[in-house]
Amino acid sequence: MDSIGERLSLKMKENGLNPNKIAVSTGIHPTTIKNYLNNIGNPDSLKLDKVAEVLDINLKWVLTGEGEVERKKELLKDEVVNHVAENLMYVPLVNQYAYGGYLNGFNDPTYIEELPKIPFLVEKEHKGDYICFEVKGDSMDDGTHESYLERDILLCRNVRKDFWKSKLHINKWDFVIVHKDNGICVKRIIKHDVEKGIITCHSLNDYYEDFDMDLRDVTKIFNIVDIQRKRNRR
Repeated sequence: MDSIGERLSLKMKENGLNPNKIAVSTGIHPTTIKNYLNNIGNPDSLKLDKVAEVLDINLKWVLTGEGEVERKKELLKDEVVNHVAENLMYVPLVNQYAYGGYLNGFNDPTYIEELPKIPFLVEKEHKGDYICFEVKGDSMDDGTHESYLERDILLCRNVRKDFWKSKLHINKWDFVIVHKDNGICVKRIIKHDVEKGIITCHSLNDYYEDFDMDLRDVTKIFNIVDIQRKRNRR
């Protein structure tokens, strides 16, 4: 279940409910609930929590697919809603099938605006220009807790080009790199020759060799600040 709509649909079917019945219980217009089921627009967390309350499920699970499915009885509804509202970001998502389109449209504000947006729960509000990428392939999977698995969703912050002139924080962050010819890749930067503008990219999977990349051929660099992983995955 990859979306809010799929999770809501599952629980509505299990409870024998439909949008009209939910509307009667919550006072939310049936069309709004149908939009939630079809992943249209950005759900209002207050209204979505009313739906979750009727279904007796956890709002965090509805939004992200993570955490306990059943609603925590000991928490007051206002506490849950306020926490989620304060820590919820809606971020454009480039899934692995949209990599090619992003390479052509990353400078087009209309293209970015039309990308699907996903909710991301964060511990604090992040400042900067954010986008999410879905991991493709196994180059960053070495079987450890540091791995990025295929289909993981990475919350990424744009690293402005003026920062490329100083040594990147290679010991703190992993990166999503957008190369003019080689496309989008997730890598660990293990060396940055500032004078020559060359970075050395490393894959966690030993099958893939390290390689150098000229920053003149790079259009975007994002540092990875958070990750969403589906349940029951390593």
